[in-house]
Amino acid sequence: MTDQDFYTVPKLAKELGITPRAIRFYETKGLLVPQRAGSTRVYTRKDRARLILILRGKRLGFSLAVIGEFLDLYNIDTNSQQQTQMLSVKVRNKINDLEEQRAELDLVLTELLEIEEKCLDALNS
Repeated sequence: MTDQDFYTVPKLAKELGITPRAIRFYETKGLLVPQRAGSTRVYTRKDRARLILILRGKRLGFSLAVIGEFLDLYNIDTNSQQQTQMLSVKVRNKINDLEEQRAELDLVLTELLEIEEKCLDALNS
């Protein structure tokens, strides 16, 4: 491997805009398993791609357990059928959850706007 074929914790953290602590956290959860060069953790391009998927999963609101299941399928299902099917189900569930949350937020927002309007009317009277 050359220097361009691997990443250290600081290099990977800087490139992806996260902290080294976050990378070590994902290691402790078993989502990343870097190689070692002496006492230095060394990440391959594949590890970098896994970390990008982890970060994307977190940004989309998936739990680390679900992200782990998804990543595990990369190693099992070479044609990605299982992975795609699981992802489809998880994404649909997440969409449903978010739509429910949006409906609840819309109700709360409507109620708060009504309260605000009543308060302003009372103050202007």
